[in-house]
Amino acid sequence: MHDFRSILFFSTLFTAVGFSIALAQETPVALASGKGPAGHPARATTRPVAPAGSHVALTQQDRGEAITVSAARRPVSVDDIGSSVTIITEQQIQTQQRRGLADILDRQPGLNVVQTGGVGGTTSIFMRGNNSNEVKVRMDGMDVNDGSSTSGAFDAGQFVTDGMGRIEILRGPQSGLYGADAMAGVIDITTAQGQGRFTPFVRLEGGAYGTFNQVLGTRGCKARFHYNIELSHYRMDGFSNIPSYIERAYGADRRQRNEGNRNDNRSANIRLGYDVTRTFDLGLTARLIQSNYHSYSVYDLQSENLYGDSGVREQNNKNQAIVRGTAHLVSFNGLFDQVIGLGYMTNRNRWTETGTSYGSPINPDPNYYRSERLKIDWHGTFDFKKYGQFLIGAEHFHDRFNTSHTASSMWDSGYDNSAGMDTTAGYGQYQGNWNRILYGAANIRYDANSRYGNHVTWRVAPAIHVPGTGTIIKASAGSGFHGPSLYQLFANQVGAGYSEKGNPNLRAEQLIGYDAGVEQKLLHDRLKFGATWYDNRVRNLIQSSLSIDSSYNYNYSYENVAKARMYGVEAFLNWKARSDLEFNLSYTWTHARDETVHAELQQRPQHKFNFNTTWTPIRDLTFSGNILYTSGWRDLPVIGSETCSICAKGHGYVTIDVAANYKINRFVSVYARADNLLNRQYEEPIGYLQPGRGGYGGFTLSY
Repeated sequence: MHDFRSILFFSTLFTAVGFSIALAQETPVALASGKGPAGHPARATTRPVAPAGSHVALTQQDRGEAITVSAARRPVSVDDIGSSVTIITEQQIQTQQRRGLADILDRQPGLNVVQTGGVGGTTSIFMRGNNSNEVKVRMDGMDVNDGSSTSGAFDAGQFVTDGMGRIEILRGPQSGLYGADAMAGVIDITTAQGQGRFTPFVRLEGGAYGTFNQVLGTRGCKARFHYNIELSHYRMDGFSNIPSYIERAYGADRRQRNEGNRNDNRSANIRLGYDVTRTFDLGLTARLIQSNYHSYSVYDLQSENLYGDSGVREQNNKNQAIVRGTAHLVSFNGLFDQVIGLGYMTNRNRWTETGTSYGSPINPDPNYYRSERLKIDWHGTFDFKKYGQFLIGAEHFHDRFNTSHTASSMWDSGYDNSAGMDTTAGYGQYQGNWNRILYGAANIRYDANSRYGNHVTWRVAPAIHVPGTGTIIKASAGSGFHGPSLYQLFANQVGAGYSEKGNPNLRAEQLIGYDAGVEQKLLHDRLKFGATWYDNRVRNLIQSSLSIDSSYNYNYSYENVAKARMYGVEAFLNWKARSDLEFNLSYTWTHARDETVHAELQQRPQHKFNFNTTWTPIRDLTFSGNILYTSGWRDLPVIGSETCSICAKGHGYVTIDVAANYKINRFVSVYARADNLLNRQYEEPIGYLQPGRGGYGGFTLSY
C-alpha cells in the first residue's frame, strides 16, 4: 500500500509539472477560443472517437484501419498485435438493432451467452469454454464484474446498448494487464463521445411480448466541452419461458401456462468531457440502472404442483451505479501520455418470492445482496517512436460485500454476512516492432490481495507481417488467475438441517494459455479471413461441495477440487463485396472438459456459427440479416435428478434475424426488425425457453 501511494504521489507531481509545461506551450489563440474549423473544438479533428480513459488519437480509423485500445491499453492496429480481438462499433449495433448487450455478444466468435428467461434474465458469458466468472468486463475503464453475486461474474441481463460507442473483446488470458478475473479474456465497453453540433433525439419502439421502449438523449460539443447523455426505458411483459413439455410433465393449468415474465428497465448513460488545453482534458462517465424483473420459472411451477405451494412468483429489483472520472495529460511534446482515474461502482439487489405454503408466506422477508467497489488507477506511456512504447501503471481496489435475510421460521434462521478485501497492483508493458515486419507486446503484472494472496501474471503477443503477401501470423501466450468471491470465502447461512459456509482457505484459480493463427488479406484488403487455434489449462477450479454429517445435516461449502482444459478453433471471413454490400462469417469450435472427472463442462456448445450481412441498396436505406447456429451442449436436468450438472442434453438451434433502417430526412428515421424469423423454440439453458418469432418497429426523431 505504501508503494502504491508513492506511485500515485509522484504521478500526481509529474502531472502537475507536465500541466505547467502544457500551459506554457499553449498558444494564446488556442486558449482564447479552443475552436477549429466551423467553430468546433480543435480536438474534434485529431481525436474523433477516443474511448474514455484512453484519450489518444485514433486517426487511423479515418483510413479504414481497425484500431484496438484495450489490447495494449493504448491505440494500436489490430494487425500489429498477436492478441485475438473483435471490435463492435456503434454503427454495427444500430444497424443490427441489438438493444441488449447480451444479444450483440451472443453473435461474436469465442463467446456463448446463456440467459434465463429471455430479456432481463440472469445472463452468463462463457469465453473459449471458460467459466463466466473468469471473464472481466470493464465499462469506460471501470471493472464491473458483480461483487454482489455468489461467483462474482458479470451479469449482462440489464445492460442495454444505448450510448455504447465501442465494444472490444479480447480473447485469451489477459491478467498480465488486467489482473484478477481476466484469465479467459476481457470485454471492454466504451461510451460514445459527443461530437459536432447539439443533436437532441428521441426513439420510440414497440413490438412483440408487450415491448415498449423509449430513449431520449442528446450529444454534441460546444467549444471545449463535449457531452453524450441518453435516458432509456425498456419494458417487456407477457413472455412465458417454461417449455411445453415441462408444463405437461408437471400438469400445468391454464393460469400457469399463461404466466409471463415482466421486465422494466430504466437506465441513464452519461459521458462528459472538457478540454482544459490541447494537452490536458477531464472526463466523467456514468451508467445508472434501475430494474424490476418479475419471473415465473420451472422451479416456481414445481413448487406449486409438487409441493402444494400457491401464487409463487419471483421478483428481483436491482439498482446499479457505475461512475468514473479521469484526468489525462500529454507532456513533453507527446513523449509521455498519462491518465489518472477514480471510479466507484455499487450494486443493490433485492430478491423476493411471493406466494404461500400451507397458508403462510413463502418468503416474508426479502434477500438482500449488496456490493461496492472503489478503484483508483494510474497509467502512463512513454513513446520512444521507432524504439517502441513503454507502459507502466498501478491500481488499487477496495471491495465490500453484504448479504442479509431476516429469520422467518424454524427452518429459516436468517443471516447477515459482511466482508471486504483490498487489491493493489502494478504492471508494465513494452511494445515495438522491427522493420515493420515483427510486431509484439510483452507485459507483466503483480497483484497483492488481502484475502487470497499475491500473484504474478504475464503475457506476450507477437505478430509477423510477411512482406508483400498480405499474410499476418499471430500468436500469444500468457497466464491468468481468478480470485474467489467474498461470498465463496465468507458466506455463513445456517438453518434446520442445512448450512452454507464459505471457505476462507480457498486459493485463486490459475490458467496457462496460448493461441496461434494466421490471417490473410486479399483484393486490396476488401477480403480478410483467418483462423486461430487456442489451448487453455486451468487448475484450482473452485466448485461447490456437499457433506452430510451424522445428524443428516446437509453442509454446503466451496473447494479447490478441479482442473480443466479448453481448446478449439476460431475462424472468420470478412468480405466487402461492394461499397454497399458486406458479408461477415465466424465459426467457433470448443472442446471443454473437466479433467478431474473426465466430463464435458456445462453449457459449452461445441460448434457455433454466425453469418451477418449488411446491404445499402440506396442512400439512407440499410438492410441487415443474421443467421446464428449453436450446437447441442450438456446441462442441468430440470425433470428428475437435479444433482448432476451435465446429465441433460440441450438441443442445438438456428435463428434468423432481419432488420431494416430508413432515414426519411435529416429529422426522421424509421426502422423495423424480425427476430427468430423461423420461430425456433429453443432453450438456453435447459428449462428456460427463449423468445420465439417477434416483430418490432419504431422511429427516431432528431434535430
